[in-house]
Parts: sequence; structure tokens; C-alpha cells
Amino acid sequence: MADEKKDTKAAKKEPKRSVKKAAKAAAKKATKKSAAKTATKKESAPKASAKKAEGKAPAKKVKTPQKKAAPAPPTAPPVVRASARYVRIAPRKARLIADQVRGLHIEKARALLQFSPRGAAQDIHKLIDSAAANAENNHDLIADEMRVSSITVDEGPTLKRYRPRALGRATPIHKRTSHIAVALTPVEDRD
Repeated sequence: MADEKKDTKAAKKEPKRSVKKAAKAAAKKATKKSAAKTATKKESAPKASAKKAEGKAPAKKVKTPQKKAAPAPPTAPPVVRASARYVRIAPRKARLIADQVRGLHIEKARALLQFSPRGAAQDIHKLIDSAAANAENNHDLIADEMRVSSITVDEGPTLKRYRPRALGRATPIHKRTSHIAVALTPVEDRD
């Protein structure tokens, strides 16, 4: 009886082993086939993606006539800049002088500023001289052949002070500052 039980157990185990072996063998074959399929897909995948990128059919290259190089546009004259920031003068007062020299030849502007009674004239005169020096040293231009192409006066920060008044009161004093910017351009003929 004991022998029969062992045989039946062995018989039961054997088919299980053979089923397991068969399953393993089938799995190996399947993996080999899938690996072969993926390898062929990988080889064909770049072609497919290239076709997708190009569209349905590759476009033919059309020869376009080459255009001749257009002549270069005339270069703009160099602009020489100088600026003075935090100048202790009210922008409203400085703009009166700036409006007088805007567009003038540099020698005319210097003459006008030299004899102007306004206080802002001295600061703007120094700034125009600085811009002329920049033209000579940085751009190799002749300072006496320049004109004031633009001059702007912007408002800077305001210094707030107080003045004592009667009966213990105080009144505010606003000391305004200006940012002045000058741009010079060369002139072929004098005004």
C-alpha cells in the first residue's frame, strides 16, 4: 500500500513537472518571438516616424532662385550720449534752457548757454561739453561738427525739508532734482 501511494504521488508530480517544463519552454519561445518582433519594429520605427514627420509622402525639393544680396541700408549716424543725474535744479527751470538748445549746432548752443542768465544754463553747458568729449574720445568724431539732436530733463527725487514759521508751525520745502540727458549727432554742413 505504501508503494502504491508513492507511485500515485510520483505520477501526480511527474505530470506537473512536465506541464511546468512545457509552460517554461512555451514562455521561452514566446519571449524569443516577441524579442524578434520588437527588433524588427525598432528597425522599422525610425522609418515610420520619419514618414510621420515628413507627412504622407516625402516632399520634393524645389530649387528656388537665389536672391542677390540687397545693398546695405545706409548706416545711421552715431549718437553720442551723456547724462547728469541728481542735478540740484528744478526740472521745470532746466526745461526752459533745454528747449532753447535742442536741435542747435554745438557752437551755437555753447554761445547761448555761456551768456544765459539762468542757473540751469551752467549745468547744461557742462553736460554738452562732456558729450562732445565723449564724441572725440570714444567715437573718434570731431566735437565741433556735432549738433544737439535731443536733450531731455526728467524729474529726480525730491529732497523734503521744513522751514520753521510763526506760532510753532512748520512749512514744507521741496528741493527738486533733475536727470538731464543729451544726445549729439554729427552734422555734415553747419547750420
